[in-house]
Amino acid sequence: MIANPYYTSEFHGDYDVVPIGRLDLEEGGSIPDCRLSVATFGTLNEAKDNAILIPTWFSGTHQVWRDVYIGPDHALNPDEYFIVVVDQIGSGLSTSPHNADGPNSGIAMSKFPRVRIGDDVVAQERLLREHFGIERLALVVGGSMGAQQTYEWAVRFPDKVRRAAPIAGTAQNTPHDFLFAQTLVDTITADPGFAGGEYSSNAEVLAGLTRHAHLWAVMGFSTEFWKQEVWRALDFDSKEAFLAGFLEPYFTAMDPNDLLTQAWKWQRGDVARHTGGDLAAALGRITAKTFVMPIDEDMFFPVRDTAAEAALVPGAELRVVNDVLGHLGLFGVAPTYMPQIDQHLQDLLAIPA
Repeated sequence: MIANPYYTSEFHGDYDVVPIGRLDLEEGGSIPDCRLSVATFGTLNEAKDNAILIPTWFSGTHQVWRDVYIGPDHALNPDEYFIVVVDQIGSGLSTSPHNADGPNSGIAMSKFPRVRIGDDVVAQERLLREHFGIERLALVVGGSMGAQQTYEWAVRFPDKVRRAAPIAGTAQNTPHDFLFAQTLVDTITADPGFAGGEYSSNAEVLAGLTRHAHLWAVMGFSTEFWKQEVWRALDFDSKEAFLAGFLEPYFTAMDPNDLLTQAWKWQRGDVARHTGGDLAAALGRITAKTFVMPIDEDMFFPVRDTAAEAALVPGAELRVVNDVLGHLGLFGVAPTYMPQIDQHLQDLLAIPA
């Protein structure tokens, strides 16, 4: 275990860490004392049928959802719903390589086991059922890796998910995204300071984390974002200043092993493993009313990929979100982004399910 002040309530606000016990993993091995970071908003009703689950994306935590997506003026309204945001395993707040201690000390740092999207969903289901007494969800919604988890929920636990909204993500990771995620991994592991995953501080991997941030500049934002110099609207006077003032500080504060844990999961996200590789059969299991919500300028998850999957989900609707930022439009920077998200989610929540 190493100290990293970034993974504290000072940066992420209030959250609880809930132990769910031993978690045996798909790839073998286990997390002896799996602890999930959870932030909740609103009140669970007596029938326990107003719960919404939000799983998190790569590098992200509940903080963005709290600050951007959740509130009485949004579709994710805590006055009406009990909203549970669960930080994924490896997020730095839930059990992760850098914070593994006590019963988990044997899996700290480079010894952390391989975790799949399915392991996150199994852990979340246990948390909801055992800690909150929630058996069915009014909605599962998540972006990017959160969309991967949303699909996993709808395929693995169809009777527990009434509605699903995967935003800017796919049910089966594409070869392109696998390769890109590998470049993200390589920027970190190639840094001599990484020391095989046994560094004593994330600062020792500063060069690798900086290169990691620069790759996100290439793919996270769209070509139009750069051509139109949208960074000027964010109060930067050059693209170099934007990199140095926004993306680099964001990623260099993080733990390298935590990012690698998440990247490995992202690469292998695939609901078709439940049906012997048959994606149509896997998505055909979904009974939730589903809105598939790609971002039109997303270079990771283009509309053509998400539309092809939506066509395999019974009764699904394709709702395209327009945002020049591309994939990182998920952060809700553009003033036109959240009104679209809110409208789509309001429409979905209004459908009886």
